[in-house]
Amino acid sequence: MTKDFHHITVLLQETVDMLQIKPDGIYVDATLGGAGHSAYLLSQLNEKGHLFCFDQDQKAIDHAKVRLAEFVAKGQVTFIKANFRDLKAQLLERGVTTIDGILYDLGVSSPQLDERARGFSYKQDAPLDMRMDREAPLTAYQVVNTYSYQELVRLFFRYGEDKFSKSIARNIEQARSKKPIETTTELAELIKSAKPAKELKKKGHPAKQIFQAIRIEVNDELGAAQDSIQQAMDLLAVNGRIAVITFHSLEDRLTKQLFKERSHVDVPKGLPFIPDDLKPTFQVVTRKPILPGAEELAANNRAHSAKLRVAQKVRN
Repeated sequence: MTKDFHHITVLLQETVDMLQIKPDGIYVDATLGGAGHSAYLLSQLNEKGHLFCFDQDQKAIDHAKVRLAEFVAKGQVTFIKANFRDLKAQLLERGVTTIDGILYDLGVSSPQLDERARGFSYKQDAPLDMRMDREAPLTAYQVVNTYSYQELVRLFFRYGEDKFSKSIARNIEQARSKKPIETTTELAELIKSAKPAKELKKKGHPAKQIFQAIRIEVNDELGAAQDSIQQAMDLLAVNGRIAVITFHSLEDRLTKQLFKERSHVDVPKGLPFIPDDLKPTFQVVTRKPILPGAEELAANNRAHSAKLRVAQKVRN
C-alpha cells in the first residue's frame, strides 16, 4: 500500500453486503478511491467472478494495484482510468453488456482532500485547482476568476445552498478586479469576510459550502453522477443491485429521485391488472438510507454525512 494514499472506507461492509455478492458475478466499483470496497468485494468472488474499477485519478489506481495485488495476479480485477459517466462505453469496449452489481462512493476521497497541491481544502494554503482528474481542462482558478457575478451567484446558490451567495460573489468580483485570486486561503478569507459575525460563530467552516459548490462545478459531479447511475441501472441484470453512498443533500436527492423514477409508476385507477410494460423495473431496497453506526462515526469524522441507498432490478 502506498504511504501517501491513506483513506478510511465509509460504510464498508454495509455497502458490499447489500449487493448480495454472487461469487461468480460481474461487479463494478465506480469510485475506486482507496480500494477498501473493492478489496472486500473481491474477497467474496471466486475465480470466475470479476470486478471492474473506475477512477479518474491515476494515483488511486497505482495505489489499488499494490493493495489488490493478489487479485490482479489472478486476473480478477480490471482498472479503468475514466470518468464514471463513461461507464457503459468503457464496459462495452471490454465486452461487458450486463453486470450483477455496482457501487458508488460519491464525493472526494481523503487523499485528494489531504494532498495540499490538489486545492480541495479550505484548511490548507494551495493553488485553486480542485480537479479529480488532473488532466481535465477546468480548474477552480478559472471558475473563481472568469465566471461572471451572475454565474457565481447561480453556482453558489445551486450547489452550495449558501444564503450569502450574492455578497460572496460580490467580494470575489471586487477582489479579482485588482488581482487574480490564486489560492485556497485567499478565497476562504473572501468568503469569510462576506458573512456577518453571528454567522461565523456557527459550527463548521464558513467556506465549506462555497468550496463544495466550486468543486461540484469543476468536476461536473452531479451531471456525471446522474449519467452514470442511469447507465448502471440499464446495465444491471435482473436481481442485480446498485448501492450509492452520498455525502451531501444534492447527491442524496439526486440518487433518491433516480431510484424513484424506476421503482414507481403512476397507474390509472380502475385498471383490473397492471400490464407488464407499466410495471416498475426496480425496487428500492432501502426505504430510509443506511447511516454509519456509532463505532464508525467515532473512528472516522468524515463518515458523519454519509448515507447509503440501494435499489434492485426486478425486471427488464
